[in-house]
Amino acid sequence: QQELFNTSGFTFEKLLGDAPNISGNLIAYIQGFSPRARDIFDKFEFETEIAKLDEANRLFLIIKEFCSAEINLSPKAISNLQMGYLFEELVRKFNEQANEEAGDHFTPREVIRLMVQLLFTGEEGIYEKGIYRSVYDPTAGTGGMLSESEKFICGDGFTTGLNPDANIELFGQEYNPESYAICCSDLLIKDEPINNLIYGDTLGIKDAKNKTNGFMPHDGHQDKKFHYMLANPPFGVEWKPEEDFVREEYQDQGFSGRFGAGLPRINDGSLLFLQHMVSKMHNPPKLVDGKNGGGDGSKIAIVFNGSPLFTGDAGSGESNVRRWIIENDLLDAVVALPDQMFYNTGIYTYVWIVTNKKPTHRLGKVQLIDGTRHFKKMDKSLGNKRNELSDDHIKALVRLYAEHEHDAESEVTVDGKPQRRVCSKLFNNQDFGFLKITVERPLRLNFEVSPERIARLDEQSAFVNLASSKKRKNEAAYHAEVAAGQETQAAIKAALHEVESETLYFNRAEFESLLAETLQDAGIKLGAPIKKAILAALSERDPNADICLDAKGNPEPDPELRDTEIVALPDDISLPLPLKYDNETGHDQLLTLVKDHCEDYLKAEVLPHVPDAWIDHSKTKVGYEIPLTRYFYVYQPPRPLEEIAGEISQLEKDIMAMLSEVV
Repeated sequence: QQELFNTSGFTFEKLLGDAPNISGNLIAYIQGFSPRARDIFDKFEFETEIAKLDEANRLFLIIKEFCSAEINLSPKAISNLQMGYLFEELVRKFNEQANEEAGDHFTPREVIRLMVQLLFTGEEGIYEKGIYRSVYDPTAGTGGMLSESEKFICGDGFTTGLNPDANIELFGQEYNPESYAICCSDLLIKDEPINNLIYGDTLGIKDAKNKTNGFMPHDGHQDKKFHYMLANPPFGVEWKPEEDFVREEYQDQGFSGRFGAGLPRINDGSLLFLQHMVSKMHNPPKLVDGKNGGGDGSKIAIVFNGSPLFTGDAGSGESNVRRWIIENDLLDAVVALPDQMFYNTGIYTYVWIVTNKKPTHRLGKVQLIDGTRHFKKMDKSLGNKRNELSDDHIKALVRLYAEHEHDAESEVTVDGKPQRRVCSKLFNNQDFGFLKITVERPLRLNFEVSPERIARLDEQSAFVNLASSKKRKNEAAYHAEVAAGQETQAAIKAALHEVESETLYFNRAEFESLLAETLQDAGIKLGAPIKKAILAALSERDPNADICLDAKGNPEPDPELRDTEIVALPDDISLPLPLKYDNETGHDQLLTLVKDHCEDYLKAEVLPHVPDAWIDHSKTKVGYEIPLTRYFYVYQPPRPLEEIAGEISQLEKDIMAMLSEVV
């Protein structure tokens, strides 16, 4: 059904019949394909590979193998579907052996199967006869997630899918030319359309001058919405190439664009892809007179490393993205996977399920699933991949997700022994939010006009700058200004030496009056910066001194004693919070909701230890994190000392016995 033809007149048998010209003829054969097929060969840089094989005298042998009577890959012998899965197996083996860039990871098939099954669990509408559903992967790679989704829904000739009569349309975008070519090849071999696969940068780049060959420098599916989305964006890879494009969209469009909630730090763009996918969601369902008067809604499965769970302080871009996802009740579940699952990294990974069509019993909740012990060791490791999910492990994790129970258990292996462990917990959306409050303590200083403290004036930049000049082009004026400054410095020190040096002052206001009187008597007039420098040089922090007050009579905070506290959100607070994502708009409304709650925390947790502390509410920030590991931590008490002492005693006896044999 796809536009796939060849006008060259060559076949593999004809190529073998002209061995001396096999390289040029093969290139002519490739150039005779239809435009989309030629584009795929171009992405593979196939002509370069042909030259390499020809130079190594391997090209003829390879073509000969394809013509062997033992190999029949014709459409009559192998269906499009079978050929597609043969190709997928080759892709899988290629990716397992390839030394890919750090962060740009091929997703193991069993991880994809888990993601797909989680994605379609609870999706009753997918069973409707002839139903249309779109599936999208913004980081399509070689197309594994798209293929597995289609296989799971429609079947593959070997297994029955959820709904063989469903009409599934696949969409994707990939920036790596070779991966894009593999993905297109997979679909063409199955006789499926490839027009929905875009070669280009999903996030977008401004300077695409060096990108040719059909490269799309931005989202290739603008204004499109999708029913289901899956992705494995690069782990911990910086988005510097896309920064100008993304930052401009963020600043100019806000929530009208894709990145309104905020931008993560430059060294990890994972959360940008999540925001991009959320922007592709259909409107959520909305019941009107018992019928859906809204949209179809959408559901997302995306795999991350641990960073998006907790990286970023309160009010940061990462925290604000988490806040936006959770406060709008989009985060459905997070499934923690075992480590050593990927070929090029041994880190723990996490599948996020995000949706705007939660069923009633899941509204306002986030389910955390600990799947870190659901794995089996591989017979042979592949790079960093030493663990894999069996079908039973996938079933167990999908069951936990489907049952949606708090403190649900699953059988896992701990230290080689089977155990029942809690592997599912349910939380309210509010449980992941917190307030970061700034706790201040008053500044207390003593003052002394001693020789040691007077000498500190030479460390104060404002005092040192008295004897400097910017008139470098006029040498006479320069030296005159420097000399005048040096005289002022000497006069200040001389005046201070007249003050009683052994008296310690505990009140700043009183000492300021004394200092002003001393300088006035000496005929010295100084600006505020110099006076501040003198006070800084002559003061030391002293917990027994009086509190320093500002011009309004309020205690002045001591920056060195400033601290922050993390306070959970009030249990009864409604989401979303009134604070906007610029961290400023709506701050007063936020304080109306949380100020008393924070003051109660201060009284209970802080004032018993530091009675003079107070909260600077103007600095209060909202943060969100998902400390999944903490929630599933199981305390293991240390072994009894008697047991350890017994082992040591036995070791000593064994050592003495061995020594006696030697002696």
